[in-house]
Amino acid sequence: MLIAPRIVFANVETDRRFVFIIQRGAADGLNTIIPYADPAYRTLRGSLAIDNPIKLDGTFGLHPSLTGLGKLHQHQQALFVHAVASPYRERSHFDGQNVLESGGSSPYERKDGWLNRLVGMLPKSRGEAIAFAPTIPLALRGQADVTSYAPSALPEAPDELMMRVGKLYDADEQLHALWSSAIETRALGAVNAQRKDAASVGRTAAGFLSKADGPRVAMIETSGWDTHSGQQGWLANQFRALDALIDALHVGLGDIWKDTTVLVATEFGRTVAVNGTGGTDHGTASAAMIAGGAVNGGRVLADWPGLSTGALYQGRDLAPTLDLDALIAVTAAETFGLDPEETMRTLFAGGRFDPAISDIVRK
Repeated sequence: MLIAPRIVFANVETDRRFVFIIQRGAADGLNTIIPYADPAYRTLRGSLAIDNPIKLDGTFGLHPSLTGLGKLHQHQQALFVHAVASPYRERSHFDGQNVLESGGSSPYERKDGWLNRLVGMLPKSRGEAIAFAPTIPLALRGQADVTSYAPSALPEAPDELMMRVGKLYDADEQLHALWSSAIETRALGAVNAQRKDAASVGRTAAGFLSKADGPRVAMIETSGWDTHSGQQGWLANQFRALDALIDALHVGLGDIWKDTTVLVATEFGRTVAVNGTGGTDHGTASAAMIAGGAVNGGRVLADWPGLSTGALYQGRDLAPTLDLDALIAVTAAETFGLDPEETMRTLFAGGRFDPAISDIVRK
């Protein structure tokens, strides 16, 4: 149910892996990390209330379709963050995603992306960044060089033909270099990359990231999170797909999983109350998830505002109490051994370091 997920990679000199999964469409944080102990939860959620969450602690539970993430939580390899939001306070998908990906404090304030700036903070490897996508998402646009690679729907070309074409380019300095780079990328992408199901996307990403000379930073785009109607069944399928994607990454990376951090976030949340068509509308705060062998997990990080009428943002949304920008900056900094305050200043405009967000990744 993830619509044509796409992967983007960047190559840097490190043994750590960092994966950013964006949920395009504003994922409902209250159905992701369920505040089952909040007295107002069942009343406001109505038909969307989850009766059987995977309990994380005495207050919060995980959607029952996220079984793999639940197991990672049991093994202290998943951390969940609630009531989190970027600086954006309106409700436009395009503007909200622009703020999330660019790291600006308002839409279209910055032209490059925070993930590209993060790559720029890290030692450069022998290779340039690789994009496994028809276009480069904003988060990875910027000064760091990025080339794109997208699997073709055409039949696979025979190796003999590829060798003959390569010989044609041997004497051309520019074309020979471009062709050699394309062949290397083709080899890295040999994992059944043409399939679009979530598990295959996870396996493809793991295939790239697990190579000794492969990329170390990845962004995976998922869509289909805009649940204005029929949310209950649709979100269950979305969560199963996301869970399968992360599980495929986990299995595919093998021993490298211990050095991996996966951050999942969305542009904003959804309304607390169900609407008239069994869905929810655009809101404010949502939930974020961090998984990986490098993660100091087994807990929920939240300054919970509550769901009482007086506690809701503008009387309708979960109020934001934690800064998504700070969460991203600290997670990235702790993953790569960078200074968190410098990382915050570099990645996000007007960024404010929040000391309450720390110890996300194991030292």
